[in-house]
Amino acid sequence: MGEQPIFSTRAHVFQIDPNTKKNWVPTSKHAVTVSYFYDSTRNVYRIISLDGSKAIINSTITPNMTFTKTSQKFGQWADSRANTVYGLGFSSEHHLSKFAEKFQEFKEAARLAKEKSQEKMELTSTPSQESAGGDLQSPLTPESINGTDDERTPDVTQNSEPRPEPTQNALSFSHSSAISKHWEAELATLKGNNAKLTAALLESTANVKQWKQQLAAYQEEAERLHKRVTELECVSSQANAVHTHKTELNQTIQELEETLKVKEEEIERLKQEIDNARELQEQRDSLTQKLQENIFLTSKREATFWLPEDARIPTPGRAKSVLPCEAWTIPQSPCRAGRSSCSQAAPLCAVPRRSFLGARIYFYHHK
Repeated sequence: MGEQPIFSTRAHVFQIDPNTKKNWVPTSKHAVTVSYFYDSTRNVYRIISLDGSKAIINSTITPNMTFTKTSQKFGQWADSRANTVYGLGFSSEHHLSKFAEKFQEFKEAARLAKEKSQEKMELTSTPSQESAGGDLQSPLTPESINGTDDERTPDVTQNSEPRPEPTQNALSFSHSSAISKHWEAELATLKGNNAKLTAALLESTANVKQWKQQLAAYQEEAERLHKRVTELECVSSQANAVHTHKTELNQTIQELEETLKVKEEEIERLKQEIDNARELQEQRDSLTQKLQENIFLTSKREATFWLPEDARIPTPGRAKSVLPCEAWTIPQSPCRAGRSSCSQAAPLCAVPRRSFLGARIYFYHHK
């Protein structure tokens, strides 16, 4: 496995439920880092994700794997070696598309690496087969192993090739040495990776205490915020009650204002009626005064009409000489010239009367 990741992203990790094979089971409480690694010793690509010190994804990419987008932000692939199906939930469609592109790219690279590895295995297996055939044709004898070529038996034919075994053994030994070096290098790489993982595990273990403290602080903060939310909800309910009471008061004020407006209109109407009544009273007083004046003038005219002509002009001496029951001779007026009953003078008696307006007048009548 390579030291540095080739590509990394963050996503929520899920695995298929092994019992139902239908439901998704979350393997992380929050989004974690999901990375592509290249294992140079085995020439393979891996998808690895750690949640703290726990590896929740360790999947080797093979040419027959397929990454499927099931929604705009969710994708999955099946790992036959792990006998499970992994699912990743991304924060955006762009991150999902980028991860899918890298999956296809590394899948193709894994296919090419597998083909090259197969070709290399075929090339290395050919000398081994030849070595095996030589051993069958000319098996090693104790004499050849000990190096005593002079003590060979004369049964060997003259047509046989002289000593083919050492050359074939040398090729086989060199091939075994190369394989041994390859495995030694792979073992050293694995030891180095193991040491790095051990160091990372120790570091993660050292950080567990700090994470627990942070978690406790977060829990306290969450509890405090929960209490604050409860208080705000209580205040909000009280505010709703105050708002309702305020609405009722505003409605009452509006009704009182409307009533006051009606009363003011009624007051204006009554003021108008009072003004009209005053005008009518003034008109009545004026008419009454005029009526009294008319009555007075009418009474005065009638009294003047019945007085003698020389007595119609009032003088102070004449007014005193008029005595009650004094006989007056009323001259015949032109308006009464045609009356025969009034052709002769009739004695008159002046009777003082008090008029309607209090003026002292005299009425004359026949005795």
